[in-house]
Amino acid sequence: FFLGCGLMATRETLQSQLEHLQAKYVGTGHADITKHEWFVNQHRDTFSSYLGHAGLMTFFGAVENESVGRVRYNFLSKMILPCGPPPKETEDEDEDMAT
Repeated sequence: FFLGCGLMATRETLQSQLEHLQAKYVGTGHADITKHEWFVNQHRDTFSSYLGHAGLMTFFGAVENESVGRVRYNFLSKMILPCGPPPKETEDEDEDMAT
């Protein structure tokens, strides 16, 4: 009996922690996230990691034969729409969501 009560309390705690993380951080995802949104979050996280590490920026600049400032600008530009515009939803998908 006591083991079952502790398990339920743990589940509720984990669920509340997950909801808190999803509200606090945009990129953690949720049950209804689309593939495109997930890829956009992944690409933006990758670009922001590159921008935060000076050694990587120097490396990319040397590989691309560009200045670090130009590489930084290119990465920042790519963060706007890293995977292109979102795909258009068809009417079939809208009907499936309604039922």
